[in-house]
Amino acid sequence: LTDTHSEPGASSDPIFIAPYNAPVGQAGAVIVESTGQAIWENPLPGKVTTNFRVQRYRGAPVLTWWEGVIEYGHGVGEYVIVDSSYRTIRRVQAARGLHGDLHEFVITPRDTALLTSYVITGADLSSVGGSRKSTIQDAIFQEIDLASGEVLLEWHSVDHIPLEESYAPVEANWDFFHINSLDLDGDGNILVSARSTHTVYKIDRSGEILWRLGGKRGNFDMTRGSNFAWQHDARRRADGTLSLFDNGATPAVEKLSRGLILAVDEEAMTATLERQYTHPKILSGSQGSMQVLPNENVFIGWGETPRVSEFDRSGRLLFDAVLGEQYQSYRAFRLPWSGSPADAPAIAARRDGRGDVTVYASWNGATDVSAWQLLAGQPGGALTAVSNTASRGFESALRSSSAGPFFAVRALDANGAVLGRSRTVSIA
Repeated sequence: LTDTHSEPGASSDPIFIAPYNAPVGQAGAVIVESTGQAIWENPLPGKVTTNFRVQRYRGAPVLTWWEGVIEYGHGVGEYVIVDSSYRTIRRVQAARGLHGDLHEFVITPRDTALLTSYVITGADLSSVGGSRKSTIQDAIFQEIDLASGEVLLEWHSVDHIPLEESYAPVEANWDFFHINSLDLDGDGNILVSARSTHTVYKIDRSGEILWRLGGKRGNFDMTRGSNFAWQHDARRRADGTLSLFDNGATPAVEKLSRGLILAVDEEAMTATLERQYTHPKILSGSQGSMQVLPNENVFIGWGETPRVSEFDRSGRLLFDAVLGEQYQSYRAFRLPWSGSPADAPAIAARRDGRGDVTVYASWNGATDVSAWQLLAGQPGGALTAVSNTASRGFESALRSSSAGPFFAVRALDANGAVLGRSRTVSIA
C-alpha cells in the first residue's frame, strides 16, 4: 500500500487484497497492515488470484482464494483453502466438468461451498437484435458439499432469465447476465447479484426466482437513491438490510461509485436507501466490494481503481490507501487473522568491511512476532543469544559485533516465548 492516510477510529485488522494486472511487480494474495507493511505474500506467476479472504471451514478460520486465468471476463480455475499455518487443506473444483470462476466462493456454515462458473454456448439472439446463430455466456452457480463432492444445487442463467432483462450490448459470447456474487439469505435461499441486468435475485432451492431487486423487471418500489447499476457484492446483513457495491458504470450512469446499505422490506416490497459511501472522483467501471465491519465502519475495495478505503458509519473517511500503480484487486477485506507458518523463519547475513554483522530475519505470514533474538557461535560450539531486537515488520535487521561465524535467529512473542527458529548460516 502507498499514499496511506489513517485517522483514529479506523480498524486495526489486517487488509486482504489480491492485486493483479500491473505491468511490473508480482501478483497474488497479500495480507498487509494499515501501514503498508506486508504480513504474508503468496505470488503466483502466470496466474491471477481473486477473492482472497478469511472464512471458516470445519470450525476453524482458513484463508480462501480463487486462482486461474481470465477469459472473456470470467475465470477458469480452482479454489484454494489453506489453514492458519498456510498449508493447503484442499483445492476445490467446480463439479460436472465445469471450471471454477473468479467471482465467488462462499463456504457456508454447514461446510458446503457456493461457487460460480461460466460456459459459452450457442444461442439465438434474434429477439434482442442479435444473430440467430450466435454465442452466449451461461452464468452458473453450484452448491457443493465439500466433504462428499455432491452437487446440492446447480442453477443456469439461460434457463431462468429472459434475454431482454440485460443492459449489456449484444455481441458474440454475450455476457448477458454476469453473475458476480452469491450469498445465503437468512432463510436459506440464495441471493445472486447479476451485473449485466442491474438486479439482485432471491432464488429458492428449486431454482425459482422469488423476487428481483432492481433492473427492468424488479419487484420492489425503489425509493429515491436506492437504484443501482452494474453492481457487485450483494450481502444480507444480520439486521435484514442489504449491502452492495454500486459501480454505476460501465457505461457510466452515475457520477460516483457507491457503497450502499438498503432497507429491503419484503412485505411492503419497498427498497429504501439507508446509507451511502462515496470517494471523491472514483467511478469504478468493474469489480469492487463493500464490507460492513463489526463496529459499523465500512471498508470498500474500489475494484479496477487501485484503492481501498474505510469510512465510519456516518460516511467520514478514516482510512485511504493506493494499492500500487495500475494494480486491480477484485475485492478487498479487513479481517482478523492469526498466522503461524509451518516453514521456519528465513535468515540472511552479511559482514561489512569493519567486521560488523547484519542479520536479516523474516517469517512470511507470522502475525505474533514481537521481537527477534540473534544467536551466534563458533565452530564446534553451541549458539548462544547475543541480542534481542524489536520486530520491524516484514523484515528486521539485527546488528552484532559478534565474530560468529555461525548465526541463527529465533522469533519471540510478546511474552518472550520462542515461536520458531531459523536454520544456521555462516559468513566469513
